[in-house]
Amino acid sequence: MDKQQEELYGPQHLALQQDFDTVKLAAAVHNNIVSPQIEDVHKAFIESRDMFFLSTIDHRGYPTCSYKGGSRGFIKVLDEHTLAYPSYDGNGMFLSMGNITRNRQIGMLLIDFEVPHRIRIHGDASIDRDDPLMAEYAEAEMVVRVKVKELFVNCSRYVHRFQRVADSDYVPKHGKQTRLPQWKRIDGLQEALPPRDQHIAEALGGTITPEEYEEMVRTGSA
Repeated sequence: MDKQQEELYGPQHLALQQDFDTVKLAAAVHNNIVSPQIEDVHKAFIESRDMFFLSTIDHRGYPTCSYKGGSRGFIKVLDEHTLAYPSYDGNGMFLSMGNITRNRQIGMLLIDFEVPHRIRIHGDASIDRDDPLMAEYAEAEMVVRVKVKELFVNCSRYVHRFQRVADSDYVPKHGKQTRLPQWKRIDGLQEALPPRDQHIAEALGGTITPEEYEEMVRTGSA
């Protein structure tokens, strides 16, 4: 087993590979699909995405899996080893971004549900509120840069096919007023909202209960 395989496969992986007689297969798969850098074919796919799933590790060792969405091209490939994406306004918990400040190791899963096609990425991330790329992302709170360690195309045979319908109205864009979030109308949150958000409930027609918000989510009106 070469050094790169030794890094990707630990004793726990090898034990299962031995149980299922896939040690040679796993080594061959690694040699054929795992790349330490972003190739041109990967770049085109990455920069065509408008969403991905992000995995980070918290202070307790628990993984946090988060959905990240934006306009097509919001993930930028800066060079063969580096990509970047914005962090937009969220729920104020800063789980993913906070995790990155403590543990830089992240995972990214990028999927095209229409083809289907997917890529997995392991890398070391950092966040910067003064990154030069901030000017390219409307309303970004910070920019995340990722140094790619491993990238590989995953088998798509279990990816269900879904048709893309429309962009989210909430994605920030230059020159366009971003829609206000309905969840910031919830009555029990009003006193906790930062000053910049305290106008939202009135602007959207008043406060709502958590139950009313849940109904909006269920019906797709949130």
